[in-house]
Amino acid sequence: MTAAPRDDLARRIAGEITLSDDPGATLRKWRTDFDISQTALAEQLDVSSSVVSDYESGRRESPGIGVIRRMVEALLDIDEARGGSRIRQYARVLSAGFESDIVQDLREYPTSIPLDTFYDAIGATKIVDGDEDRISGHTVINSIQAITRLSSEEFYRLYGQSTSRALVFTDVTRGESPLVAMRVVTPTPNAVVLHGLSEDDLWEHAPSLATIDGFGLAVTNRDLDSMLEDLRKLP
Repeated sequence: MTAAPRDDLARRIAGEITLSDDPGATLRKWRTDFDISQTALAEQLDVSSSVVSDYESGRRESPGIGVIRRMVEALLDIDEARGGSRIRQYARVLSAGFESDIVQDLREYPTSIPLDTFYDAIGATKIVDGDEDRISGHTVINSIQAITRLSSEEFYRLYGQSTSRALVFTDVTRGESPLVAMRVVTPTPNAVVLHGLSEDDLWEHAPSLATIDGFGLAVTNRDLDSMLEDLRKLP
């Protein structure tokens, strides 16, 4: 793995922790984002688990720059030892110009895959067939953050290198907002997946809007972290 993505991410994490009003909570957020336990981080730092716990809970004085640097490097070292999936994920998102709380994953595949394979990977229920049955990538988006913070031009960048992709919207209650947004963004993706709801919860007009615009529509209520982990296993 090249040093640039890791270094960029290290600076980002360290800066966010340093500038946070609650450094311990921010450290905990990044540790859990990397799916690293307090015990694993403590072992990498050669300290007891209680030290990490005390920093995260605020029982210890806010860590200084040196401690933050060691903790960030430990997180990244652990991820690299596991194959570097989190570093690559954040590098893709950051290089596309997004905050990681808006775009949770963005990938281009080396070759297109059947849309049904994608649905199977995330435990999705197909609602509507689209005009295309293959995709070449995916983007996982927090729907509330995207709709409230992105301009129409920035919204278009969610497509990455190709519109032949699935857009997965998380933090969805019924699906109105993402599907209305799709009506004003052209071109449309090959598929839209609404995460966090079942078919019974879906907005009644969602299937007809997807049919009109020609994209596939599916829903899934898989645990978000598990879904993201399974998406990393796609080609």
